[in-house]
Amino acid sequence: AGIDIGDAEHWVAVPPGCAPQPVRRFGTFTADLDALADWLIDCGVTTVAMESTGVYWIPLFELLEARGMLVLLIDPRQAKRAPGRPKTDRLDCQWLQRLHAYGLLAGAFRPDDQVCVLRSYLRHRQMLITSAAHHIQHMQKALQQMNLKLTQVVSDITGATGMAILKAIIAGERDPVTLATLRNPHCQHDADEIAKALQGTWRAEHLFALRQAVELYAFYHQQITQCDQQIKAHLETFADQSDGQPLPPKARRHKKTNEPHFDARTPLYRLAGVDLTMIEGIEENTALVILSEIGTDMTRWPSVKHFCSWLGLCPQHKISGGKVLSRRVRPGAHRVTVALRLAARSLHHSQSALGAFFRRMKARLGTPKAITATAHKLARLVSSLLRHGSAYVQQGIEAYESQYRERKVKTMAKQAKALGYTLVPLAAQG
Repeated sequence: AGIDIGDAEHWVAVPPGCAPQPVRRFGTFTADLDALADWLIDCGVTTVAMESTGVYWIPLFELLEARGMLVLLIDPRQAKRAPGRPKTDRLDCQWLQRLHAYGLLAGAFRPDDQVCVLRSYLRHRQMLITSAAHHIQHMQKALQQMNLKLTQVVSDITGATGMAILKAIIAGERDPVTLATLRNPHCQHDADEIAKALQGTWRAEHLFALRQAVELYAFYHQQITQCDQQIKAHLETFADQSDGQPLPPKARRHKKTNEPHFDARTPLYRLAGVDLTMIEGIEENTALVILSEIGTDMTRWPSVKHFCSWLGLCPQHKISGGKVLSRRVRPGAHRVTVALRLAARSLHHSQSALGAFFRRMKARLGTPKAITATAHKLARLVSSLLRHGSAYVQQGIEAYESQYRERKVKTMAKQAKALGYTLVPLAAQG
């Protein structure tokens, strides 16, 4: 069957001959969805194809799966209508059914239900972080309107120094010198500079806006803390895949503002059986995003090349008449891809093989392509660890440079031989 998904109605098409009326319209209430599933079962339907329209497909998808049907969630790009064909909901569901009957539609990836729950928590958490960030902008706007240049003397107004000063201002303190004494000892600017930046106009309407922005920011972080507790509790429900092996040691570091408020390494290690945070650039938050989006079953992709292509980290070759028209990567904002790109960008100063690779790609191709290339390498490492269950062995920068030098010498020797020359080391000549 093919189903055209909508907010107020679903149009369903079954093969001709299965029912007197092969196309029917159903509402979207729960009773309507039950009637839709009953009708499909009566028609002998075993597989269903539907487009991923917003979030309207989720209730019907879960219901049909619970009824034992194979449901394929279709990328709308696969089901583009034929040129010149009229565009109606009735015709769209028939077109989906026809393509599905010919085997021309491939279902989108969807992890196991337990991983889907974790994914929902993580996506909700990211929404809370985004909402909290909006109120940071409101704080900055209120300060700017009062000509308080706090953003010029502290790197982050939500840090220790910034929040201490903002809370004191809300409490009624107006003396710049007194406010400057609240600076953290690690702050780069001294108390005199901060006091000079805090001389402004204390207008009531802007102070009111500042107070509400700070309170809303604090409220959203309370919600994030509660969400972290829910995530931690759900992670404990996963089966232990570590076989009782101890967690590999790793150097502790200072956590950033938006990272989980609990130690996520241990439950993630139990979930996956490997420690993804041992890979340079991948921290707990990145590992949480990766595992919540793809799970641990890498057999869903035939090979690592399919996995990297699914992430959009491989070039899309467009060739016509033997001429390469384009090799750009597919545009998109997949959450795993974004996380891997951010992890790749953080390797700029890393004294590791991955850091050396990123710097070499940056010098040769530029920063954007270097980030893509390094994210592709990180994706291959993640796939290898999850597929084979082996521990990650860090490669030092010295070993990487030595391997690179050997490859370079072999390439130069081949080029010299092709031109009729022999490459001789300087030490051999002496």
